[in-house]
Amino acid sequence: MLIAQITDLHIRPRGKPAYRVSETNALTERALDVVARLQPRPDLLVITGDLTDCGLAEEYALLKGMLSRLGMPVLVVPGNHDRRETLTAGLAFDPRQVLDGGFVQFVADLPAMRLIGLDTLLPGKSAGALCATRLSFLDKALTEADGKPVAIFMHHPPFDCGIAHMDAIRLLDGAQEFAAIVARHPNIERILCGHHHRPIVTRFAGTIAQIAPSVTHQVTLDLSETSDSTFHLEPPAYLLHSFREGAGFVTHTAYVERFPGPYPFVLDADYPGSH
Repeated sequence: MLIAQITDLHIRPRGKPAYRVSETNALTERALDVVARLQPRPDLLVITGDLTDCGLAEEYALLKGMLSRLGMPVLVVPGNHDRRETLTAGLAFDPRQVLDGGFVQFVADLPAMRLIGLDTLLPGKSAGALCATRLSFLDKALTEADGKPVAIFMHHPPFDCGIAHMDAIRLLDGAQEFAAIVARHPNIERILCGHHHRPIVTRFAGTIAQIAPSVTHQVTLDLSETSDSTFHLEPPAYLLHSFREGAGFVTHTAYVERFPGPYPFVLDADYPGSH
């Protein structure tokens, strides 16, 4: 089983780069082309928020066209740059997407595991939140998994990473309650996030929490106490999650860029291992 995860697309109206620099539409198109060409083909694609930059109807219309050419099931959760009402009106949804209560979430049962998507959007804020309704949705979905391996997808990370300006806008409201629910369910294999535009991994509430890099621009790696809010055009990347019996849940970070290769490993005669 293969799950591709991309995040922080920041789609803009045609001809407008994000922050006047990042050509997010072209970068997203390129990332989707790479995912579509993967062999073996992923079972589905999960997008973990900031589908658009400003939540405009034109932005979702452009993204809808891009996704329609993918030929693969897509599940989404919103980020702080999204608007729920415009998102739900502007995209076509997989039947496993759950739009009840005004939130954009999902529960997807695959042969090997269950995927849960959480809506952490707090309108008008950059930080994330989980209210009692969304926490109850999570607890119920985990309980009904009945011990089956689970991966949770959400936009806002629930932990500090050391980049000060991003830690200030992570999941804040409901974070402790979220951690308590996660700790009660040892079958959670991963908590998979976006938002920070960097590849980051940590232990959290008895499991592994991981942030995917963006398929567009990356937040500057600055671990000083007063980091500036800046970004770099580092190589865009995405995550590819594999679950196999015996091997478990394994995550690969894959780059969108095309680099020279592949080249065969031609071993020198002096190589000390076996040929």
